Amino acid sequence: MKYFGFLARFVVPPLAALLFLNWRDHARGRRMPAPFRGMKPEVAAAGHVAVAVAYTTPWDNYLVATRVWWYDRKLVTGFLLGWVPIEEYTFFVLQTLLTGSWMIWLAKHLPPETRKPRHPRLIRAGMTAAIGLIWAASVWNLVRGPQTRRYLSLTLSWALLPIMFQAAFGGDLLWQHRRLVALGIIPTTLYLGLSDSLAIESGTWKINPEKTVSVDLIKGKLPLEEGLFFLVTNTLVSLGMTLVMASESSQRVPPAVRRRLARYTQNVPAGD
Repeated sequence: MKYFGFLARFVVPPLAALLFLNWRDHARGRRMPAPFRGMKPEVAAAGHVAVAVAYTTPWDNYLVATRVWWYDRKLVTGFLLGWVPIEEYTFFVLQTLLTGSWMIWLAKHLPPETRKPRHPRLIRAGMTAAIGLIWAASVWNLVRGPQTRRYLSLTLSWALLPIMFQAAFGGDLLWQHRRLVALGIIPTTLYLGLSDSLAIESGTWKINPEKTVSVDLIKGKLPLEEGLFFLVTNTLVSLGMTLVMASESSQRVPPAVRRRLARYTQNVPAGD
């Protein structure tokens, strides 16, 4: 299965369906509930695409350059940016749009949670500390651990740093909207993990067994690290979309930044 063929079969169709559903909601006048009238959804999704490409590009190039994973040259176009084929960059964009569009649809259709946590600072501190401990352990493993933990520690040390920032900024908001967050992460991770296993089975890309812990989520098809990759990337997008769409988030940024972002936020009529 060619890489673009994988994207056309497994990523484009659900993305197209979600774009249509969100367009239909807009055409019918369905608006975001009050708790999510912060940044405009389309701006939030576009911003996450830009961040995903910028943040993932050096990390993924390092993975390919050091043979943590590689691709079949016969199944890609051959157009590379660094060590990575253009299809991989396309996947960055499409996955982020897929999860972002799913979050937008969910935010409009789930009953919003208006009850705020009682101890917001404690929640933020606790979440940040817990994630920080796992991040520190992953960095230690990256530096001192065996090669079999290479992919695992590279993934965790790369992903948990921005997740820590998200928790420090709005862990209480994420806890308040935990149903939205969970429904954003779990289905997308299961779907993309299963799709990824089919690509691995067909030889579209391969994972280096010498740099994994040899635990399969689907025997012979989906290494633990690949499932973890989709878990952390969908977590990053789901947490980020929740925070930037949340109306309360704008009150936590400096006034100067708030003024600069005003054009990208939703206009909420008085008394709405």
